[in-house]
This record gives sequence, structure tokens and C-alpha cells, in this order.
Amino acid sequence: MGEISTGKPQGSASEAGVTASDAEARGERERAFVFDWNEVNRKGRLTPKNVTFFDETLRDGLQNPSVKDPTIGEKLEILHLMEALGIQEADLGLPGSSKRAFDDVLRLCEEVRDCRMNIRVAAAGRTVVGDITPMIEISQRTGVPVEVYAFIGSSPIRQYVEEWDLPIIARRSAEAVDVAVKAGLKVCYVTEDTTRSRPEVLSTLFTAAIEHGATRLCLSDTVGHATPDGVRNLVQFTKSVVAGTGAKDIGLDWHGHNDRGLALENALWALEFGADRVHATALGIGERVGNAQMELILLNMKLLGQLEDQDLTKLLDYCNAVAKAVGWQVPLNYPLVGRDAFRTATGVHAAAIIKAMPKGDTWLADRIYSGVPAGMFGRRQEICIGFMSGASNVNYWLRERGIETDEQLVREILEAAKGQSAIMTDEQVMTVVRRVRA
Repeated sequence: MGEISTGKPQGSASEAGVTASDAEARGERERAFVFDWNEVNRKGRLTPKNVTFFDETLRDGLQNPSVKDPTIGEKLEILHLMEALGIQEADLGLPGSSKRAFDDVLRLCEEVRDCRMNIRVAAAGRTVVGDITPMIEISQRTGVPVEVYAFIGSSPIRQYVEEWDLPIIARRSAEAVDVAVKAGLKVCYVTEDTTRSRPEVLSTLFTAAIEHGATRLCLSDTVGHATPDGVRNLVQFTKSVVAGTGAKDIGLDWHGHNDRGLALENALWALEFGADRVHATALGIGERVGNAQMELILLNMKLLGQLEDQDLTKLLDYCNAVAKAVGWQVPLNYPLVGRDAFRTATGVHAAAIIKAMPKGDTWLADRIYSGVPAGMFGRRQEICIGFMSGASNVNYWLRERGIETDEQLVREILEAAKGQSAIMTDEQVMTVVRRVRA
């Protein structure tokens, strides 16, 4: 797929990096023009201020069977875009799985070091010493702290298939955590299929991991089983287990898949219920139908007022870079990134947008028929000409291109549009312009 063409962002400068007085004035304007039912009975801040975002694109995302492994150059570009978006941490891969994976993780860590990047790095591996030692080597060679995400299946179905019992899982987990902690690396202990695991098993494993030095626990909805109720129950249960250990400052991750179409919703609920880090991938790529979508989590958090100082105008570049690197086709109607996300050919909708334009009011034009302000995320509203268009569409299209308009030209273009079953391309419109002008 080629890059998604969106034109010059409209209003992006005013949306990013505003001052406190600007933000206050914008808030007053929003309240004047938009009654926000989302804020009725809001109890306070949706999530705690220490929330962090963990990007799994270069690890879990590449487990999708339809993607290709990006080149190291493409991975470096994606890493820099994560940095630009303010994503706090990224999983760089499974260095114990192959020489290429090891070399790529090593090179990415060197980039973080050499460019003095703020993003923190992690790598994944099974609770097997042979998977942990490559992470230790990379960290020692680069001087970059690598957080170890050590995972093992914990659900009854997984135990049955693997012929594991709880003592085996606990022993392997403790051994892996011990090796990483002894080398001075932080460990996040990951129970695969957490959302289908028994509470007594999770309590035993979480307690053992903490006792051996793990500083984070990751709750994994590995097969996309959870609903928001399940998220609430599991997060609250885990917090009670942590409290019972007496340990302080144990972080809690949420890692969700999208098999029920609930990954985005579950991620947002996990934050409200008490997780302080959520995992996601660009465009939701991942095994089967994929993971929670990083760009949509950031978009929603921004619109909920949780990321006021975070500039997200690079979100489109981030998604485009990943789509190109892995050979992904973005659906036309995909939120934010899809070709039609901010495009209209409907006469009534276009007319309302156009009425705001002559006033120089890009803020209003960006919201009158859009719940997502395009300029805030590096895009712009687009007005096309099609079989449902009116004269407003045509006049706006012509003026945008510096073409003098008149009644005959507008009439001829509309006649051509009404005779088609799809939106007119720029070349088709220009063909009519040249014919009429001739």
C-alpha cells in the first residue's frame, strides 16, 4: 500500500503546544459550542497522572501472519516516531529467538543510546534462562537498561496442553526473574492468558514473582476473552494480591487483544480501574485480529483531556510508517488514519464546513461534522465532489485550487458528478473545467 495522502494539516499549530491562557480560552469556546455529555457526572480525572504507554508494534505486532518483518532502517524510523509521540516505552523484540532478532534489538538500543532518546526499552522472552541472557548481553554491550518482559502461560487450558502444573510454572518463573534481577535489570512478570486463569494460581505466581524481585506484573488478555467487567475484576483482584505482599511500587500492565472487538475499550477501562501502563500496537496489528490500537488509545486519551501537553500531530506519520514497513492495508473508513476519516462529498455536510471557512474559523470547521478534530492529529478536513454533492462542494473545490468559478462551470461539474456512481477524481473534475473553459 502507498502512503495515505492527506494534504497539509489544518490548524495543527494552534492545536499543539498551547499556553495555559490559550487552553482556557479554547475550553470556554468548546463549552459554548459543544455540550459534552461525556463529561456529565465525571468524578474527576479518568486515569492517574503516572500512566504510561507501552508500544508492542515491533514485537507482538510482528506476530501477525500477514505482515513482513521491517528492515532495520524502517524499525529505526518507527522508533523515532514513537519518541516524537511521547510514547514512554517500547518492546523491541525477542532477542533470544534468532540472530536477526538479536542484532535488530542491539541496533535499536544503540540508537536510543547514541541519540539520547527519552523512550525506555524492553524485550520479551519466555521464562527460560536462554531467553533472558541475550537481553542481559544487549544491555551490557550498549549500556541501555532493558526491561525484561518474561512470560509464561497460566490458564488451565494452557497447563493441560503443555502438561505443566503450578509448581513447574512457579519454579521456571522464579529462575527467570532471578537471572534478570541478578544482572541488574528490571522485570515485568507476564502471565499469558491471565483473563482465563484461576485466582489461586495467579495469586501464587504473582506473589512468587514479587518475592523474587519483579517490579511489574502484566495482565494479558492473550486471546481477547475479556469484557470490561472482566478487566475490572482482574485488575482489582491483582491490586489486592499486591497489597497482601506488602510490596511497594509494583506497576501493573494491561495487554489486550481484539478478538471480541473490545481491545480499545478494555485498555481505557484498565487505566480507569487501576492499571498504570497499557500495551498497544500501531493500527492494532498483532496475532489473529490484533491488539489494542496505539493511535486510537492516544487519540481518545487526548480528547478526554488526559494528554494536554502531548503533541500528537505525528500520529499519521507513525501509522503510515508502520503500514508501509509491514505491508499493511489500512481500511478506508479506519478512524483517524483511513482515507475517508475526514473526507465528505455530502452536500449538507460540506456546506456546514464551508460556511465556517470564509470566517477563517478552522477550529469550528474542524468540529462541525467531526467528533475528532483533524488538525489536532496532523490531518485536515477534505471536501470532494460526488453524486450527493451540491454547489457548495464545487465552489469550495475550485476556490481551493485557485480556479475562477461561475454558474455554468458549477452546473456542468455537478451534472457530471450526478451521472457517476462514485466520487469524482481530481482529473475528472479538471476535464470538465478544461472543456467548459475551452
